[in-house]
Amino acid sequence: MNALNSLMDGFGTALTPLNLLWAALGVLLGTAIGVLPGIGPAMAVALLLPVTYGLDPVAAFIMFAGIYYGAMFGGSTTSILLNTPGESAAVVAAMEGNPMAKAGRGAQALAAAAIGHFAGGMIGTILLVALAPTVADLAVDIGAPDYFAIMVLAFIAVTSVLGSSRIRGLASLLIGLTIGLVGLDQMTGQQRLTFGSLQLADGVDVVIVAVGLFAIGEALWVAAHLRRGAAEPIPVGRPWLGRSDVKRTWKSWLRGPLIGFPFGAIPAGGAEIPTFLSYVTEKRLSKHKDEWGKGAIEGVAGPESAASASAAGTLVSMLTLGLPTTAVAAVMLAAFQQYGIQPGPLLFEREPELVWGLIASLFVGMVLLLALNLPLAPVWAKLLRIPRPYLYAGIMFFAAVGAYAVGGEVVDLVILLVIGLIGFGMRRYGLPILPAVIGVILGPNAEQQLRRALQISDGKVSGLVNTPFSVTVYAVIVLLLAWPLVKRLVVRGRTRANA
Repeated sequence: MNALNSLMDGFGTALTPLNLLWAALGVLLGTAIGVLPGIGPAMAVALLLPVTYGLDPVAAFIMFAGIYYGAMFGGSTTSILLNTPGESAAVVAAMEGNPMAKAGRGAQALAAAAIGHFAGGMIGTILLVALAPTVADLAVDIGAPDYFAIMVLAFIAVTSVLGSSRIRGLASLLIGLTIGLVGLDQMTGQQRLTFGSLQLADGVDVVIVAVGLFAIGEALWVAAHLRRGAAEPIPVGRPWLGRSDVKRTWKSWLRGPLIGFPFGAIPAGGAEIPTFLSYVTEKRLSKHKDEWGKGAIEGVAGPESAASASAAGTLVSMLTLGLPTTAVAAVMLAAFQQYGIQPGPLLFEREPELVWGLIASLFVGMVLLLALNLPLAPVWAKLLRIPRPYLYAGIMFFAAVGAYAVGGEVVDLVILLVIGLIGFGMRRYGLPILPAVIGVILGPNAEQQLRRALQISDGKVSGLVNTPFSVTVYAVIVLLLAWPLVKRLVVRGRTRANA
């Protein structure tokens, strides 16, 4: 009841005309920045941090929250329409959203994503209000073996359901893990796969990898096939969700937050893991399995809802523990320190107006985001009317600008082209793109947690399974690996019985 009363006071703060203006400005800037490949929410907040020096702390953080949610939705817009993720959390949206766009259902995919963001953000923020102390306690108890088990689950899940075979999925994952090895060893400081180049010592940024594999690889693939036929504009289709679309997506919108929120609250990859797992879950539960890979709307609705809920989950650990679980949370933590405020268990007592005003602004930002982007879905979809040679030339340009913006180094453009050629080769030989991206994102973290767990256990392998949580996760992994074999044996037994 105290939380509810505090939230009402927070709405009193967030709904003042000036704070509403900052929230709307944050949503607009976030959406616009999220559409540009390579400039995600973390970079947006970092770039705008100096602008807020003269602002009141409450107004500054309300604006930051709007940028965060807006950039996440903006990233899914380019993923769906152009197969070019604006940030790593939007990678999964391209898997089913882009085939939908190519089939003339881009507006439906964008609408499903917008409503998914709204539902996930609302449910995630409600859970933030109700469960913040409990989730924070759970996050404190999770150790290195548990983190490693979660990441292994993500690797197995994404390689077992994508692509034409598990071997191809595993090969794609190994490509991603190899790219993730480039740079300095985090524990010993030794260079790995840098070929003596100082520019590669910091590793390859995941945004460059995602943009290269998706955008450049797709553009090269399309260019290689344009000679075989006339380049016609892609149809836009009707600009609304039909009754059948809503019937297929409403459960996905509600399931996404149940996956996204807990993962957002623990330092295990931010929004990337829950979006991957939501995609896997929706594919397992779908009654339209023949549409997956060709434009299943559940594959957009569920992951986007999970991504939005995970954004609310990241605020749990940051506000209650001062523990940033994503790049955006790390930048916002720096912003707190800029104002002389230290997030932690006492923050709710010392700065109640700031904390509850920020939480209330999340509800306000979700409404503004839906009101802004739902009517704009058919407008965004009209981008697909542009003839493909001009469209993909624009994609190449913006991908190059986004990659250069990451580090400001010319070598980043060379890396982008090399990874784009790898993406082209993966399409040529039927390797799925997503396992490679998750390998780059989670590979370095998985290695660090593995080595940390082995150090704690003096090199004993049993140290990886010495907690109930890790044992439970490995049991789920065994079920994932064994289920196709069990299913095959059951089908074979039934066939023999019928014969």
